[in-house]
Amino acid sequence: MKEYTFSDELFLPHPREDVFSFFSEARNLELITPPWVRFQVLTPTPVVMSKGTLIDYRIRIHGVPVRWRTEIALWEPPCSFVDVQLSGPYRLWHHTHSFEERDGGTFCADHVRYHPFGGALVNHLFVRRDVERIFQYRRERLLEIFPRADCSLTDSPSALPREPSVPSSRYRASE
Repeated sequence: MKEYTFSDELFLPHPREDVFSFFSEARNLELITPPWVRFQVLTPTPVVMSKGTLIDYRIRIHGVPVRWRTEIALWEPPCSFVDVQLSGPYRLWHHTHSFEERDGGTFCADHVRYHPFGGALVNHLFVRRDVERIFQYRRERLLEIFPRADCSLTDSPSALPREPSVPSSRYRASE
């Protein structure tokens, strides 16, 4: 089975405990997922995150409703966690989230291994581009949610200074 990978990195000028706490709340995924995906957590709250936690979602892929179930396969607060798709739009989805204290803030890294139904052609035509757009949106939202120290969290998101848009994602296919 051909496997694809996607990696993304982001520095947030906030303590790792605060950043990890944000990611520990499953509903916060709704805040950092683009509106066109119509991402909705279906699992009743509160979702207690730990190894083995199951989370159900509903999304739309190019207008088609899809249910998605993930399991938290690894839970190591405040350093990392892994979510793995049990059922959903991919043959394989394995997403590692890492959080490292660095330079007075948190260096966040995402590494995704995936294999879409439809293989290389579907990946080339749709999936790769969708994954890149979703992570770009996520990066922009996280920079609004975790602004630089000279900005107030109560500022309007449109008034927040924008970090330079430097591509920090990497994509590759492997066998």
